[in-house]
Amino acid sequence: MFRPRPSVVRRDSGLYAYERALARRGLTPIAGVDEAGRGACAGPLVVAAVILRRRIDGLGDSKLLTPAVRERLYEQIMRSADIGMVVIPPGEIDARGLHKSNVSGMRRAVAQLPRDPGYILTDGFPVPGLPAPSLAVWKGDQVAACMAAASIVAKVTRDRLMVALDTEFPFYGFADHKGYVTANHRLALATYGPCSHHRYSFVTVAREMGENEMGAGVA
Repeated sequence: MFRPRPSVVRRDSGLYAYERALARRGLTPIAGVDEAGRGACAGPLVVAAVILRRRIDGLGDSKLLTPAVRERLYEQIMRSADIGMVVIPPGEIDARGLHKSNVSGMRRAVAQLPRDPGYILTDGFPVPGLPAPSLAVWKGDQVAACMAAASIVAKVTRDRLMVALDTEFPFYGFADHKGYVTANHRLALATYGPCSHHRYSFVTVAREMGENEMGAGVA
């Protein structure tokens, strides 16, 4: 895997330090890739790739921002960046596995960018088969602007999808917990069983399915 010449990038140098270091070596444009929904037991996995066309103030890890700030930044990013995005449904996650779905989603999101990146930063783990040199950055959405932007796009998109699902399946509280495991979500699963948007391969869902089937057998 190609990497630029060694350069010290301090994690406290600001969100644009990685981009500046890569740009000095001519490795532009720079795409950041991140996902939302990896740890959820219901709903899709959303993967976004973002190339920023201008500086956007206030970017940060989407999980650490308030919903109002995320929405405001999302609108700015969508107006002033190149975006590639993939929504991976629960059925695909169950069939392929979470990690394989995530890696494939990152490749597909990059492929959807309207221009070719010169370098790609991925959050957390390396992704083979990308069309440009790449680097995995631990907690990259907290240290690189393009990855922070990707995390915001992915999370806002996924949150909106989960709110829409809540109107179709109001028993589960998707609008509140967004498909993650909470006490209320566990209670809803125990009461109603999983719906078509749950990930059946996840242990929380599989356990409730097994217990429901055992209960039906006893009855």
